[in-house]
Amino acid sequence: MLDWLRRNPREEPVIDLDGKDVPIVIRRHDRARRLTMRLAPDGSEVRITIPTWTRTAEAIAFAGSRRDWLARQLASLPVAEPLAHGAQIRFRGEILVIRHDPLAPRRAVHGAGAVSLGGPESSLQSRLRRWLEGEARALMADDLLEYCTRAQVDAPKLALSSAKRRWGSCAPDGSIRINWRLIMAPDFVRRSVVAHEVAHLIHFDHSPAFHACLDALFEGDIRAANAWLKAHGRELYLPFG
Repeated sequence: MLDWLRRNPREEPVIDLDGKDVPIVIRRHDRARRLTMRLAPDGSEVRITIPTWTRTAEAIAFAGSRRDWLARQLASLPVAEPLAHGAQIRFRGEILVIRHDPLAPRRAVHGAGAVSLGGPESSLQSRLRRWLEGEARALMADDLLEYCTRAQVDAPKLALSSAKRRWGSCAPDGSIRINWRLIMAPDFVRRSVVAHEVAHLIHFDHSPAFHACLDALFEGDIRAANAWLKAHGRELYLPFG
């Protein structure tokens, strides 16, 4: 009996990881050549990508066979620190201390290793998020324009994303979305994602030509940026979810 599995035909399967029910999200990809599995950055779901010919039951069985590994991954996720005076958040790779004074102006001000703001504590999280999103929009718009200029393509309008499955996306119509949480990562990491999506404006695939284009556009080390996201990406989902 699969006591770790909860399944409703109308819903996604759910795996029990040390007492927590975690949905299993299965996606078929026509370019996938093998089954791959990972835990979402915030631990909200198990993501499995399978080739088009693989049966759903095989993917579910694979998740069950790696249940202990998934449970360890879930247990190792960083714990969100409540947003309050003295807590810390990331900003452009820097750790900022939150300085909250209810009597101070509500607008967030960044300086000297801290972000200072006033207003009620009950709305502190939403106001900090709005500040981060505003900074993200400005910096990412500049990044997008710069890389589009290098690529000699028209810059599309930037849209911020709050996706939990990807850091950026480029739609067939050329519209680009970048995850706002990248404002918390070091600049070279954020810029690598923007450059990646701009390269898709020229090559809408991950062919050798695409990677050559990306290498020509991005001034940094793509592998180092990807490694940073792999090691720290989950932390960017805390404490905003």
